[in-house]
Amino acid sequence: MRILHTMLRVGDLDRSLAFYTDVLGMRLLRRKDYPDGKFTLAFVGYQEESEGAVLELTHNWDTASYDLGNAYGHIALEVEDAYEACTKIKEKGGNVVREAGPMKHGATVIAFVEDPDGYKIELIQRKNRND
Repeated sequence: MRILHTMLRVGDLDRSLAFYTDVLGMRLLRRKDYPDGKFTLAFVGYQEESEGAVLELTHNWDTASYDLGNAYGHIALEVEDAYEACTKIKEKGGNVVREAGPMKHGATVIAFVEDPDGYKIELIQRKNRND
């Protein structure tokens, strides 16, 4: 078994696609409209679906926003340099909600950004082999 994807419901698909592709550098892997169901599915990721897990962005045509609830945590992305990633994300209009720095009670360097729907994405700086 392996994880295929994580699904997020989004209120504005074009806005979300712009964030995940332009700001976070993912690729749009596939997109399909389902007129009878009044929804669109778009899959984004850094690798092909056969190579690794991706995100499924689900846009229900009649829903402009969602309540995130308090059970959802975040998506985690590994980055070479969390400080540099935050700078680039801000330059592209992304919302950094926790600047890069060591995690509380630890040494791992992390940051958090927020997508247009309010979903949190953690950036975890890749550790050196000596860490």
